Amino acid sequence: MERKALLLFFSATLLWSAATTVAYAQDPAAQDHARLRAYTTVMPHSGRALSQRSPNSSMLPLWTFNVSSTRDHNNYSGVMVGRNPFGEERNQHVNVPTQIVPVVITTNLIGTHVNFKTGKVTTKPGVTTLNPTVANTACLTAPNDVPLTLYRQSPIIQSASFTFGGTHVGTTQYVDAFQRANFWLYGTQKNDYHVMLHPVTTTHTVYINVPAADGLALATNSLGNPPFCAPLGIIDINWFDAYLDSTIIPALYSQGVNPGSLPIFLLANVVMASPVTNINTCCILGYHGTTSLPIQTYSPMDFDTTGVFGATIFDTSVSAHEVAEWMNDPFGNNPVPAWGHIGQQTGCQNNLEVGDPLTGTDIPTVTMPNGYAYHLQELAFFSWFFGAPSIAVNGWFSDNNTFTTDAGPPCM
Repeated sequence: MERKALLLFFSATLLWSAATTVAYAQDPAAQDHARLRAYTTVMPHSGRALSQRSPNSSMLPLWTFNVSSTRDHNNYSGVMVGRNPFGEERNQHVNVPTQIVPVVITTNLIGTHVNFKTGKVTTKPGVTTLNPTVANTACLTAPNDVPLTLYRQSPIIQSASFTFGGTHVGTTQYVDAFQRANFWLYGTQKNDYHVMLHPVTTTHTVYINVPAADGLALATNSLGNPPFCAPLGIIDINWFDAYLDSTIIPALYSQGVNPGSLPIFLLANVVMASPVTNINTCCILGYHGTTSLPIQTYSPMDFDTTGVFGATIFDTSVSAHEVAEWMNDPFGNNPVPAWGHIGQQTGCQNNLEVGDPLTGTDIPTVTMPNGYAYHLQELAFFSWFFGAPSIAVNGWFSDNNTFTTDAGPPCM
């Protein structure tokens, strides 16, 4: 299909380099009916150059894109997970081995009161354990009350039927459905194009006792009345990420984790901040990051059931956000024309983080065979970032059509 206004030039090479300085969102968006602010972030890889490698090597399957943006008329290059959907590889089905890593967090301080004027959290000693492998009867209803089980049965992992605007895009995992829809007008609808998390295994449970200086649990009455259903853990993101990189990820290599796989660190009602005693730095509900060479990608994410972030940020909404961003921007440094003042970004941002513009906005819930209705965040299509006309399904700019145009003139 000829596209005169948006010129796309694609390559299947696995060589990526960029000198672009990328700004990352740190400012949260206010959520309707939310009692705390919710946002995400990314830990981009500091080494920009990746050496070329064989498709048969134990690395992520990657393809490169080059695009001339109609938003600012500049050229941009980046990498995505999968195969090139525009060339001879567009009928390829790619699997990325994925490990769910249940993380049990124990904190040693209890946050008893939050002063919203100063951001200060009043604390006292006390042990709280937040465990995704056990039933949470305070927030969920049996038999669907174990976060880990719910996650494994979710449309992040299992297949469901997805229809966007009357167009069936596949019976598949949610992020794969999004990616198929992302490049729909270039032929993914006619071919067996898939990027799947498969096989998905669950590692042994990881237990982390967080130092008092780096973690606390907000008591259910700490935000005033009414109380929320279960304690909310807050851990220092810098301490946690360093601990993952230095200790936890290397220990998981025997569990199948490797640079060609995606380990998902599943947290239950645990978010991140820095410092944890200042609520103004809270709350980061998930991120995707990189470590080591060869590069290991990974993503911690909260399976939230407290409801303190509003009705739409619940169960797998954070996971939909993070897995899609990992697939579209695996190293956190794919540059785009600046966009902003929307979603979680109150300023300007210039990376291809497909969840950030729509943080807190979901597609209709998806009910799986277990009877549970899952929350899945809406995601922004490639064309929203780089400009009209859209090459996505229905000529849309996001997968529930919240965005009816591209991001517009570069953010100032």
